[in-house]
Amino acid sequence: MSKKPSIPKGTRDFNPEEVSRRNYIFSTIKEAFSLYGFQPIETPSFENSETLMGKYGEEGDRLIFKILNSGDFLSKVNDNLYTEKDSFKITSKISEKALRYDLTVPFARYVVQHQNEITFPFKRYQIQPVWRADRPQKGRFREFFQCDADVVGSTSLWQEVEFVQLYDAVFSKLGLKGPTIKINNRKILSGIAETIGAEDKLIDFTVALDKLDKIGEEGVKKEMREKGISEDALQKLQPLFSLTGSATEQLKSLKELLSNSKTGVQGVEELKFITDNIKTLGLQTASLQIDVTLARGLNYYTGAIFEVSAPAEVNMGSIGGGGRYDDLTGIFGLKDMSGVGISFGLDRIYLVLEELNLFPETVSENSKALFINFGEREALYAMKAITNLRNAGIKAELYPDATKMGKQMGYADKRNIPFTILAGEKEIESQSYTLKNMKSGEQSEVNFSELEKLLGK
Repeated sequence: MSKKPSIPKGTRDFNPEEVSRRNYIFSTIKEAFSLYGFQPIETPSFENSETLMGKYGEEGDRLIFKILNSGDFLSKVNDNLYTEKDSFKITSKISEKALRYDLTVPFARYVVQHQNEITFPFKRYQIQPVWRADRPQKGRFREFFQCDADVVGSTSLWQEVEFVQLYDAVFSKLGLKGPTIKINNRKILSGIAETIGAEDKLIDFTVALDKLDKIGEEGVKKEMREKGISEDALQKLQPLFSLTGSATEQLKSLKELLSNSKTGVQGVEELKFITDNIKTLGLQTASLQIDVTLARGLNYYTGAIFEVSAPAEVNMGSIGGGGRYDDLTGIFGLKDMSGVGISFGLDRIYLVLEELNLFPETVSENSKALFINFGEREALYAMKAITNLRNAGIKAELYPDATKMGKQMGYADKRNIPFTILAGEKEIESQSYTLKNMKSGEQSEVNFSELEKLLGK
């Protein structure tokens, strides 16, 4: 007995309805990207390993899928190296390429490689799959799409304002009410670390702080103590845990708390610019919320940090995120090229829309009508009508085999095709068509003009 085929863990097949729903999200996001002036680019599915490795930290490097070299890939591994069985040393000998981990590092490579062809500021969007050797779980896969938009070549905070609006525009178009756009600033995190005397432990400090919603205040303090952050520093940090109120009130408290940190005060001013202008411009469906515990890839961002949470009634992680990076292209030799970008989490957005029943019925609509096949002569008569309907933009098809009518009707029913059309000898003689509503069972004989009008509604 042959073994049943399967697919790798963390990957998925998509049926026609799922693909239609995913395309609905894609098209909504693309439309918004285009409306906001972003231009599309694409990069290869795999890059040279040196392009990706070392850009995501030690943990990220472990999650990168490596591609074995073609041919005899072990030929460059000498006996001593093979005996050591050190996978990290061997990998560089047997693999020179890797599947992309995200779209941002390839984008940075693209900007540097094509810098003489690009008009700056460069606003790009990119919707392509990425791969991570992660542990699969709900909303997390090894192969998934990212939907990114970035601006490089400008330090203007109006870009951050527009990205908040862009998030809001997409979620409003999708009918998603109540998502929360959380915002922080890397300079504020640096300022807090400086104020409490923990500059040398900035990474440990922020990694612990980022877990506040998961392990609570005491859990965060415990982890900070374990990392060597003093009790005196934790006492100075206390006001941060009770930071509440409106954006204006929180920013006022932060400015007082960080008054001795030039970097921290600058971060507060940048946040104030964004929140003040969003308050003036208004949002349709999302809310903007300051979250000083938000860190997101600390080594990566240098200014504003974004993370989007799904509506409260849905138990889901972040459905989007991003931030400002002042020197991302510097990793490839192009210095002082500031950028800011955001990403939409397609798969999680899909799960949220599905749970809240927000996909429009028309998204999965297939053929409007199925012509019943009575034989070769009748099929040709039907195909002439089908061709004209398709030219008019109406989805129609012919059942390919002249088989039992019950089987053909059953096919239309299972496909949720709303109308079937009978075009037999009688109809050919009278140059008409018998239109059957599959839901009500009603039938009517019509000419082609009437048929086109009824199906075009």
